[in-house]
Amino acid sequence: MAIKTIYIFGNPLLPFDNSALKLIPKLKETFPQIKFMAFDPNENLKPINKELYIIDVAEGIKKLEVITDLNKIKTEKICSLHDFDLAFNLKLLEKIGKLEKIIIWAIPMDTTNQRKIFIDLANSIKSFIDNKEDIYFG
Repeated sequence: MAIKTIYIFGNPLLPFDNSALKLIPKLKETFPQIKFMAFDPNENLKPINKELYIIDVAEGIKKLEVITDLNKIKTEKICSLHDFDLAFNLKLLEKIGKLEKIIIWAIPMDTTNQRKIFIDLANSIKSFIDNKEDIYFG
């Protein structure tokens, strides 16, 4: 699998939402062949070859989770543009045929063991790089 770019989401001003962003320097050092880009989820996501690779913080998890099925992501009811979130954006891209493959590395909000989170994340990214079989929805 040729992962060329991984988008990293988070708000640098919010301690509970910036731990993924803090991993960027170490990720760049560990995987120099991959471009790690800090990205605002309100920006327009543009899948490359109908694929997206994302690292984001997730509420309610205790360890790294890898998501390859968008049906496992909860979306809230959309009442205004303020409700338009990453999950809704991804599901919309899938519905209109712009997204066929996704991998989301969800890391926990609890950052008390940042070293373990990084090791688990790096090992998971490496396993997807080394894996010859593509991961598709479903």
